[in-house]
Amino acid sequence: MIEINLLPGARKKARSRGPSINIGDAFKELSSRIRDPWMIAAVAGIAVGLAAIGAMWTWQGRRESSLTEREQKAVQDSTRYASVIAERVTAEAGRDSVKRQIAVITTIDGTRLIWPHVLDEVSRAMPPYVWLASIVQTSLVSTESPEVQAGVAKSATKKAPPSPNTPVVDESILTLQVTGNTVDIQALTRFMKALEASPFLQNVQLMRSDVVMQKGKEATEFRLDMQYQKPDASVLRNVPFTVSVR
Repeated sequence: MIEINLLPGARKKARSRGPSINIGDAFKELSSRIRDPWMIAAVAGIAVGLAAIGAMWTWQGRRESSLTEREQKAVQDSTRYASVIAERVTAEAGRDSVKRQIAVITTIDGTRLIWPHVLDEVSRAMPPYVWLASIVQTSLVSTESPEVQAGVAKSATKKAPPSPNTPVVDESILTLQVTGNTVDIQALTRFMKALEASPFLQNVQLMRSDVVMQKGKEATEFRLDMQYQKPDASVLRNVPFTVSVR
């Protein structure tokens, strides 16, 4: 049988149409297939896992950026404050050096005026008819350097431990011995009282008194022991020292 197409292109258009896809039917078919609960749980787990991985990736990236920024800031601060720390160490070393020097000067200054005060007080207290033969120090003389006495250096010599039978002697107490002669025993009494009244002397004791002949006359030879004491600050008076230069 022979067919004649009176409408050119009509059949061609009909044949050119491909199979149509219905999206609603596809979802219905997919939902009808996915009815297994284990399959649903697996798909949900994968989705949650992917979401968690994405969140952790984002959080780690932000944390890494924050730590990198903090590290750069710390490095900059360390570089900036390195010079400040070095200057502080230098200043502290200079301060400690000045403190040591002041301690040594204070130690020297604390002992250099002892003997002038002692001689001045003995001279002021000596009454008529009394003359002196000697004034000596009977306490131990420290051989340590001012640095050791000030506590800024260690002693080079080690002290042996004291014996149990050896009496303990305080090396910081200066003891003196005064020997002299007098022709008036009352003058000796006045001399001792005047020494005891001095703010620089204490514990004045008569250790020996003998009658001797001095140029054909009887005299009393005596020996006094005393201690130096640091006076109260109110007793001391500071005056400016000036030297005129011509």
